[in-house]
This record gives sequence, structure tokens and C-alpha cells, in this order.
Amino acid sequence: MLRDAHPAIVGTVCGASSIHVLGAGLNPEKPAHRAIHDLDGKGWRLVPIHPRDAGGAILGRPIRPAIEEGLQPEVVVFFLAPERAKQAVMKLMVRHGQEGMPLLWFQPGSEHEDVLEMLNEAGILHIVDDCIVRFVQRHHLKSEHEHAPEPWYLQVQAKDESGCSVWSIESNASTKAAPETSLEWCGDAWDLEHSQHSVARYIRSLAQPGESVTDLAVRLT
Repeated sequence: MLRDAHPAIVGTVCGASSIHVLGAGLNPEKPAHRAIHDLDGKGWRLVPIHPRDAGGAILGRPIRPAIEEGLQPEVVVFFLAPERAKQAVMKLMVRHGQEGMPLLWFQPGSEHEDVLEMLNEAGILHIVDDCIVRFVQRHHLKSEHEHAPEPWYLQVQAKDESGCSVWSIESNASTKAAPETSLEWCGDAWDLEHSQHSVARYIRSLAQPGESVTDLAVRLT
């Protein structure tokens, strides 16, 4: 564990284009939801993760049910109970291996002693006993990448129970409730281009020669 303004922490946080926030759902009273607001406008691609509220959005950022397959997270923040944080860390370990692990940021109350012991022994960069929002504010940090919210994409089951899917482009500026029908996939342009989820891969397979994923997404609506 490294503390405060250690160059390794500052460099990793500022150099990250994306921050995945596990536990960030639609309840505005929850600290994880507020963290998306507090980190907004500082250049990061903010990625809220919340299985129950997936398909909704916070400030135009789509809420995913999990970290997308095929994507390499850079900073993962845990607003979770310790046991759930442990499960999330183990999934990351299986998927990325010790050498490919992102910076793991355990918000106060999410720490699991067994996990921290394992991370210390493996030399995996992680933070405890600090809040990422307060850390960013305390050191006046911003991302080096200046990512702005953008329209995102949603695929759900049709309401008529026909078994068909409905593909749509969603606003980049609003907080949106979770869909009324089953979520099949949601994500932004980065997800659509790189995710190994079956829906994203299928959508990419429909691209015409020279067509960008954003142009493809618009055509499919």
C-alpha cells in the first residue's frame, strides 16, 4: 500500500483515461453515486458498475452490470462490502493476472483483510484508508486525457415479448433509470469497439468497409 501523494499513485490516477467505480448505482444518497458527480468534469472516462441498476445512467455515463470483458481497467474503486470487494478482486486476478492488475482503490469500509494480505504479498498497487474523491480534491488532480461524456448505446429486449432486441443511442447528459425490460448490453463507443461481450462483437461484425463504430451504431438505430 502506498499513501498520500506518492508519485506512483498520482501518476497512475492522472495517467488513467478511465476510472471504474464499483457500487455506483442510481441512489443519489449513496457515496458511490455521489463520487461520479464529484469526479465529473476532471477528464476521466467514469464507468459506474452496479448489477441492479445496469442500463441506467449517471450524468450520461451508462451503468454497466460488470467490467466489460476484453477491456483493461486502469483504476478500480470499490464502494462495496468487504466480501463483495473480495469477489471482485478475485475476478480481476483471474482475468488479468498479477502483472495486469489495475490500481485497486478500497474506499473506507470495503477492505477485506485476507485480500489486503494477498495484495501486499503479491506487490499489487492498492490504496486503503483514503477516499479517492478527497484524494483527487486534496491534490487538485485531473486526468491527462480530457475525456468528455458522449452518447452511449443500449440494447434491451422489446416490450412486446416478441423476443426481438431494441438498439438505441442514449443522451450523454442525463441521469437515466434502468430499463423496464431485460438489459442485453450497454456501453459507450470505447466499449463497443473493444468489448468481447457477445452483443458488442455482433454489432462490430455488421460494420461496412471503412465504417466507424459510431457511424455503425447510428445506422443500426
